[in-house]
Amino acid sequence: MAIPGLTRLDHVGFTVPDLEAAHAWLVDVLGCEYMYRLGPFAADDSDWMRDHLNVHPRTVMRELRFYRCGGQAVFEVFQYEAPEQATEVPRNSDVGGHHVALYVDDLDAAVAYLHEQGVTVLGEPTASRSASEGQRWVYFLSPWGMQFELVSYPHGKAFDHHPELFS
Repeated sequence: MAIPGLTRLDHVGFTVPDLEAAHAWLVDVLGCEYMYRLGPFAADDSDWMRDHLNVHPRTVMRELRFYRCGGQAVFEVFQYEAPEQATEVPRNSDVGGHHVALYVDDLDAAVAYLHEQGVTVLGEPTASRSASEGQRWVYFLSPWGMQFELVSYPHGKAFDHHPELFS
């Protein structure tokens, strides 16, 4: 069973502490295309924010901006002000932990570029095994500590060539 009419991923949303700094990094370092902005939004006298977004009712969404990355992925990037707002970025091992993976054709050139830009790259590129054999990957951090990943598998993964071995 599936959600009726589901066809694709539309966008990924995330919250940043400083939208101007995030904008500069997304555009100038990652090379995302800035699309448009919306906001601010607040519901001073109702529970709309809680009921619709699962945040404190007095939360103010100062602004959100949309970015296109690599011609297809769309990021919806928020800056909120909220009572009791958590400011620690979750690690992958934390409940709610996450990362955004970006595909590149040449992983080594992309990692060298990140280093030139002063981006924190976590370790060296790693070669995957099993169903993902043929893929290499490496994690890196945004200036606000969010985890991103570069992945590359220009000749496909083992799963692409022999899916029957991994079902």
